[in-house]
Amino acid sequence: MGQSLVKNYIHIVFSTKYREPLIHPPVETELHAYLGGICNKLECHVLKIGGYTDHIHILCMLSKKIALMKLLEELKSHSSKWIKTKGKGYENFYWQDGYGAFSVKPSEVDNVIAYIANQHAHHSKKKFQTEYRGILKKYHVDYDEKYVWE
Repeated sequence: MGQSLVKNYIHIVFSTKYREPLIHPPVETELHAYLGGICNKLECHVLKIGGYTDHIHILCMLSKKIALMKLLEELKSHSSKWIKTKGKGYENFYWQDGYGAFSVKPSEVDNVIAYIANQHAHHSKKKFQTEYRGILKKYHVDYDEKYVWE
């Protein structure tokens, strides 16, 4: 086979360090655009970016040219440096060390886009920890609670 054909939908989730509620308008919209720019520069086409005050959701197509770990490294390091330039309230901004990344079936893409778009309403009723545990359960991910929440 001479051609490499790849189509991997990835739902990425990560939070601010200690889930500090630091992501607020207008920086929230700028941050989402900045993260999207990083993804697109790395040929990881973005379908949706959203989140809440303490975490981010990204649905993108993972490029065949980059490892998932490298994408996360680029997203978190560059956006952390960028957001620190946005004012005094962001000088101590950090992302958590870990992340979640889950493959999405093509038939579920629209559901994930809607889910990400609805984050503000969703989190008026549910904390990030509860949401994330639910995602881990949905994808049958074994985890140790003491290492998830640093």
